[in-house]
Amino acid sequence: MSTCAPVQNHEPAEEGKQGEEEKEKEKEKEEMKEPQSEERAEEKTEKEQKKEEKKEPGKKEKGKEDELQGSWKDFFYNPRTGEVLGRTASSWGLILLFYFIFYGFLAGMFSLTIWVMLQTLDENVPRHQDRVADPGLVIRPHATEITYNRTDPLNYQQYIQQLHDLLQQYNDSIQERNDLCLVGEYTDQDQEQGSIKKVCQFKRSILRQCSGLPDTSFGYAEGKPCIIVKMNRVIGLKPVGDPYINCTAKRDSPLQMQYFPPEGRLDKMFFPYYGKKSHPDYVQPLVAVKLLLTKDDYNIDQTVECKVEGSHLRNNDDRDKYLGRVTFRVKVLQ
Repeated sequence: MSTCAPVQNHEPAEEGKQGEEEKEKEKEKEEMKEPQSEERAEEKTEKEQKKEEKKEPGKKEKGKEDELQGSWKDFFYNPRTGEVLGRTASSWGLILLFYFIFYGFLAGMFSLTIWVMLQTLDENVPRHQDRVADPGLVIRPHATEITYNRTDPLNYQQYIQQLHDLLQQYNDSIQERNDLCLVGEYTDQDQEQGSIKKVCQFKRSILRQCSGLPDTSFGYAEGKPCIIVKMNRVIGLKPVGDPYINCTAKRDSPLQMQYFPPEGRLDKMFFPYYGKKSHPDYVQPLVAVKLLLTKDDYNIDQTVECKVEGSHLRNNDDRDKYLGRVTFRVKVLQ
């Protein structure tokens, strides 16, 4: 007798396995979807943040401007504390008081030192005049090079005008008000402060042909120009000896000249000089030199040097070419 084995049904088991596999696949798909959704969400948040950041700078700048305006206003005047420029009224008052006392003390010290210094000075005589112990010489017309055409009056008008201007104060009518002094003697006067010193006469007419009276062109029209030499004023100067002006031409042959006053003397009676305040009307002595040029001397530069001689006054200092001497050039054209 044959027996038949029962046939087992495996279909339900297989179906269960397939269901589990499908569930696992779905889970995997969901897990794959979740990161993507998270990434998308993150991307959305980043975009939203960027948009907000783009909007925020304007807000931040406005906020900063408001803060700056508020801080500047508070710096000039803070209504909460009552401060002006960062300080209260009492603080400002103490600072101003300190500086007022400090600078007032400095001003007082400065004024005191100036006052003490002024007490040591004399209004009439400089305290130190060792650098001008010896006077310099100057000429009129005021030019180291005198060039003109004697046939053209306009060409030398400026030179004769300077001479006329210089000699205005030497006019005889003005000098007659001054005193007649002893020739060859110093005019010493009392040293009383505030006293006006007398002035010795030096009349314009003493210069004769170079006075501008007989010849208003001072010899320029005839080609024999006059040059006036004067010595600078030095307070208290009393030249030793008999000073006079001597001029020489720097050329091979001597140049003929005329001096007014005769021999170019600087008389002692015009010394000493007491200063501008004590001697307001003082006039220093002049020496006029007339260059007697000939036709052969025209159109040629004539270099002339004038020196003060006959006294202790220096006239050969190489460092100062105007100390006791003066050099000029004359050229007459025709």
